[in-house]
Amino acid sequence: MARQFFGILILVLFAAHHCAAADRPNIVFIFTDDHAYQSISAYGSKLNVTPNIDRIAKGGMLFNKCYVPNSICGPCRAVIQTGKYSHQNGFLVNGNSFDGHQQTFPKLLQKVGYETAVIGKWHLGEHMPPQGYDYSEVLIGQGPYYNPPMRKNGKFVKHTGYTTDIITDLALNWLKDRDGEKPFMLMYQHKAPHRNWQPGPKHLTMFDDVTIPEPETLFDDYVGRGTPAKTQDMSIAKTMTDNDLKLVTPKNLTPKQLATWNAVYEPKNKAFREARLTGKELVRWKYQRYIKDYLRCVASVDDNIGRVLDFLKDTGQADNTVVIYCSDQGFYLGEHGWFDKRWMYEESLRTPLLVKWPGVTKPGSVNDDIVSPLDFAETFLDIAGAPVPDDMQGQSLVPVLAGNTPDTWRKSFYYHYYEFPGWHDVRRHYGVTDGRYKLMRFYEPDVNEWEMFDLQNDPNEMQSIYGRPNVAKTQQYLVAELKRLRAELKVPESDPPASLGGGKDNPTSRTIRKKNP
Repeated sequence: MARQFFGILILVLFAAHHCAAADRPNIVFIFTDDHAYQSISAYGSKLNVTPNIDRIAKGGMLFNKCYVPNSICGPCRAVIQTGKYSHQNGFLVNGNSFDGHQQTFPKLLQKVGYETAVIGKWHLGEHMPPQGYDYSEVLIGQGPYYNPPMRKNGKFVKHTGYTTDIITDLALNWLKDRDGEKPFMLMYQHKAPHRNWQPGPKHLTMFDDVTIPEPETLFDDYVGRGTPAKTQDMSIAKTMTDNDLKLVTPKNLTPKQLATWNAVYEPKNKAFREARLTGKELVRWKYQRYIKDYLRCVASVDDNIGRVLDFLKDTGQADNTVVIYCSDQGFYLGEHGWFDKRWMYEESLRTPLLVKWPGVTKPGSVNDDIVSPLDFAETFLDIAGAPVPDDMQGQSLVPVLAGNTPDTWRKSFYYHYYEFPGWHDVRRHYGVTDGRYKLMRFYEPDVNEWEMFDLQNDPNEMQSIYGRPNVAKTQQYLVAELKRLRAELKVPESDPPASLGGGKDNPTSRTIRKKNP
């Protein structure tokens, strides 16, 4: 009883200590890597449930059309830091190094009195610590799922445990220990559920007794699309490795972790080898192994988000904290037979975005405006009452969050992917979408193809309608809109040198590619 009373007293004192910052909202930005909206129950997932992420949606606003400017890890993170497209911030492909000396939103928040921190995945280069942050503790490169080395304010540290749990522990520790006299901005960023989808100890057997529904396009033959869709290297059937499928044991586990892992996977792997599956049955087995491991990683993320939400509530900070949930892009969960991202097709272009801002966002509201991570820097600054620099290319979401979308809000969106040659052989392309129609140009000389889709009548983007007479006017409009946006955004006619030669992914993927050319 005394211990319970003491715990309550600590929370009360902690909440009182933070009242001085109550004039301006705190910001908790929760960011995951490769989290598909299809695996969030607030978005109607038929695969799993995410009760804690759903708490953000129930208490705030869910966005149906959050589009990324460049569907790849590092570039999207650079967009968020700067409020600028890749060709403006200099980070076009994985393997670039982010210029931390340039203008970024955390530096501007510091100038108006915010305490800033980034904890978890950074993935913007190892040449310098994150700039503009009072505190940083970030993974080195992609980071492993278990026992991650990290850099704490630039200095090497080593942790033992499951990375998703560790990142949350560090975030909660920072929240408890920070300077309570200032409002804060915390970037709480997970590695999960990025490839190769290693579940944590608590979720290793989750979904063992169920069969996850297959996407209707799992065995897509790409007849309705051009050369790029046919020549990619990101299929579940051909690209996935023994490492991805857990047919080999992770090398960085402690003896205890390894024993737990083998106790779960070895019996399943033995049964798989004895079955000697081929053809579609083999693809179906690979899909089940992939999607269950992916969803197990998502479950761990969701549990840990619940820990953070509970802490904000228990310490009296929830009512004065804007909570934002997003991923660096969407992801393929077997649609078109794929995993990964990169394309302007819907599953990778569209990322989840949920925002809870008590007193501003209407609980349980849904928004269909075209928004983007390009808007986040401007939004953070606007929330903090800081001026938004004129050279940022997005727009503050503050009026949208309040239910008052300006008449001047964007009606179309520009996308540009640069990383070829590179992992998964997705061709360079750019395009425009208005939320219903989408026009894409694969612009390399040896391909030089166009695709166009009507998402209302073809939501799975199975058949390009580019060049058809019955959509000539719509196509003409999209071509003109694409030209206008490229001029407005100052996109160079030739790709910047930083994009040439493609990008380099993380060391794990690099090894995989050597083994599976």
